[in-house]
Formats: sequence, structure tokens, C-alpha cells
Amino acid sequence: MDGHGLIAWILIGVVAGFITGKLMKGSGFGFFMDMVVGLVGAVVGGFLATRLGLAGPGQQGLLMSIVIAVVGAVLLTLLLRLVSGGRIREI
Repeated sequence: MDGHGLIAWILIGVVAGFITGKLMKGSGFGFFMDMVVGLVGAVVGGFLATRLGLAGPGQQGLLMSIVIAVVGAVLLTLLLRLVSGGRIREI
């Protein structure tokens, strides 16, 4: 969690989930699940960005952190849709 505190990462994840819910075709997973996917997507995106040689999570500023989190959330959403066949509903 370099660069950003826990609250910032939660907000980044929530924003990423909201943006991902709007970007992805289909109805999304509902508000709550979109936020969870955004939070987990922030972790996935940070992990992938670090492995691809980009600066570590939180070291590129707030906007780039949101972009990385959205990319992670989009990838996670695609994976969830592939695995679940689109059966995940709003909780």
C-alpha cells in the first residue's frame, strides 16, 4: 500500500467498481458486487502493474492508480462472467 493509505485504496476500489460497472456491456453485478469487484480489481491491477514493470501501486498518483484499478476490475469482471456464465446477481 505504498503511496496511498487504506481509506484511499478503498475509495479507489469503489470508484473503479463504479466505472467498471458503467464500462462493461450488460447489466453488471449490481451496486454492491460492482464495488467488491472494484476493490479486488484494485489489488489485481496493482499486482499486474507491478509485474509488468510499471511503478508499484500508489506510486504513480491518484489518477493512474484509478486507471490501474479499473483495468484490474475489468479483467476480474471478464473472468467472473466467464466462470459464472453471467449467473452472479446483485446481493
